[in-house]
Amino acid sequence: METINRRNLTILAAVMFVVMLGFGMVMPIFPFYIESMGASGTELGLLLAISPFMQILFSPLWGSFSDRYGRKPVLALGIFGYAISLFLYGLATRLWMLFAARAVGSVLSSATTPTTYAYVSDSTAAEERSGGIGILGAAMGLGMIFGPAFGGWLGGDSLSTPFFITGGLALVTLLLLLRFLPESLPPHERTAPAGADRSSPAVRLRQAWREWRELATGSIALLLFLAFLVSFALTNFQGIFGLYALEKFGYGTGQVGWILTTMGGVAVVAQGLLAGPLTKRWGEQPLIKWTLLAGAVTFLLLLQASTFSTILLATALFTLPNALLRPAVVALTSKMVPERQGILMGLSNSANNVGRAIAPVWAGFVFDIDVNYPYFSGAAILFAGFLISLRWLNIGDKEKTILVEAAGTQTPLARKER
Repeated sequence: METINRRNLTILAAVMFVVMLGFGMVMPIFPFYIESMGASGTELGLLLAISPFMQILFSPLWGSFSDRYGRKPVLALGIFGYAISLFLYGLATRLWMLFAARAVGSVLSSATTPTTYAYVSDSTAAEERSGGIGILGAAMGLGMIFGPAFGGWLGGDSLSTPFFITGGLALVTLLLLLRFLPESLPPHERTAPAGADRSSPAVRLRQAWREWRELATGSIALLLFLAFLVSFALTNFQGIFGLYALEKFGYGTGQVGWILTTMGGVAVVAQGLLAGPLTKRWGEQPLIKWTLLAGAVTFLLLLQASTFSTILLATALFTLPNALLRPAVVALTSKMVPERQGILMGLSNSANNVGRAIAPVWAGFVFDIDVNYPYFSGAAILFAGFLISLRWLNIGDKEKTILVEAAGTQTPLARKER
């Protein structure tokens, strides 16, 4: 398998940058947006949770579709849906319109991330995959750097303006994708389950979920659980941090924006420059183990920070291991069943979205009890993941076979040992 073409990787990175630009832009704007509609923090938590919840349902479907029909058309549809949802945000004048826009847009945009990862998996050698995924992560980090500042700056005069501009950028990205990105999955390598009624969306959805259940066992199930932990930890921090900073330190949107920008900057460096070399040096499994432990420790460091400078430092230390953790988990997951990358990446994205759906609701609930509880609980969950990795990931033996009993498939590692 040849290394991915630089132009193709640039287009994919641009896609993920625009997606995360919109996500980062929403974070400082949504609280003010819903407040202008008479809503409260409870509604904010539910609004943040509805998007990943819808993606949980539909990511396996889009992953299966990309395995069957190719990556490019599914990715294009996801970008189009994402652009439409941004325009609907900008047009919303009532709270129910925001909920509707987020739900409908999420159904389509849930195709974006798993299909992008599957494209990289199609186009890279196994030993280089973490580096490619890390570059995509760096592009996402850049989106998180510029998103909050972009939204805060453009939203000064009109809260809807940032949504319209980012929606336009998404359409430009779509045109670049349609014009310059080749298909990565040749027709002869696509899968089409026997007996599936391709004219029936209901049958397609049932087939996708059947594939989901077949694959989500054994080692894959463990990796999906770890993907959930990573997402939960980061969203537990991001979803409640604005309220935490306001309640504990009296910070405003400007200071919160700088802290989130620091978080994005560290993620760019970690995923763009460190993920690939560190994985090649130590392997995914040791990296997963020690970044889980480091994530738990640095979660607690966040609670010790009391000044703006120490909060920036603690945020950077917290972001570093978590930014390295996700590419390692995704890359290791992608090696389990190489011929089913679309559905496998859809599963990984669904696990990620479960964390994103639960975390803001959980964080808001325990925040009302004590402002420190979201961070205590986040540290406890990451530490539990570390203990699980000690027991179930074979860290000390990098050549140990990983068997995957999914549709009778064995990984290349399994075949190598046999």
